[in-house]
Amino acid sequence: MIDIKALRENPELFKENCKKKFQEKKVAIIDIVLALDKDWRAIKADIDSARQERNKVSQDINTAKKAGEDASSLFVKAKEIPQRIKVLEEKSEDLVLQIGQSLKKIPNLMHESVPVGKDESENVVIKSWGEKREFSFPIKNHVEILENAGLADFETAANLSGNGFYVLKGDFALLNQALIRFGIEHMESKNYSYVEIPLMIRKKILDAAMDTDEFAATIYSIDGEDLNMIGTSEHALLGLHEAKAFNESELPIKYYSYSMCFRKEIGSHGINEKGLWRTHQFNKIEQFIFCKPENSYAIYDELAANTEELFQKLNLPYRVIEICSGDLADWKSKSSDIEVYRPTTKEYGEVTSLSNCTDYQARGVNTKLIRKDNIREMVHTLNNTALATSRAMVAIVENYQNEDGSITVPEVLRPYMLGKTIIGKKEE
Repeated sequence: MIDIKALRENPELFKENCKKKFQEKKVAIIDIVLALDKDWRAIKADIDSARQERNKVSQDINTAKKAGEDASSLFVKAKEIPQRIKVLEEKSEDLVLQIGQSLKKIPNLMHESVPVGKDESENVVIKSWGEKREFSFPIKNHVEILENAGLADFETAANLSGNGFYVLKGDFALLNQALIRFGIEHMESKNYSYVEIPLMIRKKILDAAMDTDEFAATIYSIDGEDLNMIGTSEHALLGLHEAKAFNESELPIKYYSYSMCFRKEIGSHGINEKGLWRTHQFNKIEQFIFCKPENSYAIYDELAANTEELFQKLNLPYRVIEICSGDLADWKSKSSDIEVYRPTTKEYGEVTSLSNCTDYQARGVNTKLIRKDNIREMVHTLNNTALATSRAMVAIVENYQNEDGSITVPEVLRPYMLGKTIIGKKEE
């Protein structure tokens, strides 16, 4: 959530931020929060005053007793004050809850470099890399190639679990594991620390990581328990240091994690489409960093470079998209996607997402930085997909397909494939 102190000091900045995101309705929420905050501060002053009064009455009673004076009226007053404080504290707690719920609806301040645009159609291409392959034969999509070669079974997966799932077989299943190992070794070479996290997580951590609309659209919840399947290891990595206060010398902390991920994808286009592009379950290697605020945009560039290097080693053509204001999630200050080229659709599709969440997520889990002068402030958090294997495999199959229905293994993956250079077989 955003910083209430920053909102008090410059509400117009946050209102203008909402307008740039084309969320004019949230301007009213800012006014509501400020009104609630004003009431809370007044009640807090009343509580402080009542506590001072209680202390004074206690002192007056002791003084009266020592002087042998009648203190009955003071005892009546002393008995009444705690109840008054209790009522005020209950009002304060209710206001704090209302303020917290409302603050979560106000978007993070965007970085000044974020392009203004209403929706994803106005996202900006900021970089392109790689040469698109020219084919001398009619190309097929990944589903045709994999089914013809017996390397994937989408029909059985649908019977087992429903649409949006898959069964991988033989060398193609090994290719999935090769990508995972390749991604892990790549991140090890960057001196990030490897973490394996639980695949289920409590809602309080998710509440700090995303907004309620995103939660409802993407997260599988366990009935009767405060547990949810992770949609990304980012959320659990965020919660690793809940209520932690780091010294400056401890930052940055650089993690990466491999995990299975699970997403409902409610409202997503094509979830019922057969294949690996949009699925309910997938493998992902995620990068996550806690850092000092002044370093977060240098680290943003570092995270971007880590992922681009992976796709360059795979020799897959891609472009980098700067997310515009209207398409930027509320908890992000700046974000970009890598989109890989698919020759079958002649379009680019998202394979990774990079985000700087500044102090928005950290405030939700109370993760702080202690400066040398003992001043405390929130750390910044950033995350980026290193590699999501299912979409990377789609790109590999479609870009590395051969006329006989086989698939050439990218050179960088061959050491993880027992030296195999070709997988699949000629179509019967």
